Amino acid sequence: MAATKTTLKTIGSYAAIGDSFTEGVGDPGPGDSYLGWADRLAVLLADQRDEHDFRYANLAVRGKLLDQIVAEQVPRAKDLAPDLVTFCAGGNDIIRPGSDPDDVAERFEAAVADLTGAVGLVMITTGFDTRGIPVLKHLRGKVATYSAHVRAIADRYDCPVLDLWSLKSVQDRRAWDGDRLHLSPEGHTRVALRAAQVLGYEVPADPDQPWPPTPPRGSVDVTRDNIQWAREHLVPWIGRRLRGESSGDHVEAKRPDLLPL
Repeated sequence: MAATKTTLKTIGSYAAIGDSFTEGVGDPGPGDSYLGWADRLAVLLADQRDEHDFRYANLAVRGKLLDQIVAEQVPRAKDLAPDLVTFCAGGNDIIRPGSDPDDVAERFEAAVADLTGAVGLVMITTGFDTRGIPVLKHLRGKVATYSAHVRAIADRYDCPVLDLWSLKSVQDRRAWDGDRLHLSPEGHTRVALRAAQVLGYEVPADPDQPWPPTPPRGSVDVTRDNIQWAREHLVPWIGRRLRGESSGDHVEAKRPDLLPL
């Protein structure tokens, strides 16, 4: 039997599932942990309720592929039965050579169908426009195809959509961490604000607010930055893929239970 339709007033619990984006990589938190857009969204939601009257879990783990998220995180989210689940997955599949966005979307839809029958509300997420991300810009067509599928799935299952493709502010390089693959703290903040807007909340700042102007950068500076980025981030990233390793190996979910904020 389908879950009762959730309204803004009934969102008293939230579980986030996904990969590094939802875990919050690029947005350092206490100790060795990360914050990220989902944690920041949880705070915005908790602020709408009485103190200690909101519970939050974050099941996301960096590096996870869609099938791993479906096998490991979706059942846990169903067991928790929160009022809201955010489901962002498939990005790590799409960037793999030879992947088919149509096939990934078909498996994603099956998981959405499973979730929507068990929890209050499922918000799903498109991909980013990757034209400004050096290591991913050649995949822009695949990401666009997958994002179009996500929007169609949302229509079929009446899910709100966190449309990252249309969030222009995160196309600025300052929205991205030094690895150019994950958002910076400010990038995560802007995504959290947009997610709250999608859910119908008033937010304290405009997620698409223009960035302050910066002085132009010379070609020497750009080249030096590109060389440093390749040495520190691109080469290790390629090496992990050649070895069949994942950044999420031996990493556990940072918040596996619905706990009060």
